[in-house]
Amino acid sequence: MDTDTDTDTTPTGGGRAALLVLADGRFPAGGHAHSGGAEAAVKAGRITDAASLQEFCRGRLHTAGLVAAAFAAAAAAGHDPADLDAAADARTPAPALRTAARRLGRQLTRAARSVWPGDPGLAALSAAFPRGAHQPVALGLAARAAGLGPLDAAHVAAYESIGGPTTATVRLLGLDPFEATAVLARLAPELDAVAERAAAAAARARTEGTGALPAAASPLLEIGAQAHAAWPVRLFAS
Repeated sequence: MDTDTDTDTTPTGGGRAALLVLADGRFPAGGHAHSGGAEAAVKAGRITDAASLQEFCRGRLHTAGLVAAAFAAAAAAGHDPADLDAAADARTPAPALRTAARRLGRQLTRAARSVWPGDPGLAALSAAFPRGAHQPVALGLAARAAGLGPLDAAHVAAYESIGGPTTATVRLLGLDPFEATAVLARLAPELDAVAERAAAAAARARTEGTGALPAAASPLLEIGAQAHAAWPVRLFAS
């Protein structure tokens, strides 16, 4: 996987190994506590088996996943984090999702600063957003600190957008982990395409501004997130 060499200079020392560290579900960024909308979808009967999980993940990948991937790519390319955070806020209508995104961003920033200490971009982000920047923005800066490029960051964000719901569904439905992993494998070509689209949008944003970044809507995810936030008992934070 090549990094984008036509962007602002990024730290050296990254590569596929650093990408795997950042994308690993065991990276202590808090994602394990979030279902990416899967818990609400299971309760609503929209996810019942591997086939419906795949359709849910496909929809999430091409909407919320695309947006997250583009913002992560833009942050990794050196776009102003404050501008990106404001644009991400505008693309997140549901207060519950804005809260979740900032909590995840705060935890990711904390983890990244421990793993890649001394990075000025992460330090500045932490100072500017003590309650957390939107998670894709934090992810892009973490990728940059790890020596990764915009396309790498886009791949991580796109993968997270479907990896989280898939893992959550195994716990929620007792779905066979082999079937759940097969869902991810079948969606891999689409994930690559989404990452490419996201990186291309991030490149345009360098001259066109944040308006060039995607704003794909996912109303069911937004509605489900608000309903889920009001549940008195739930397995996942979002």
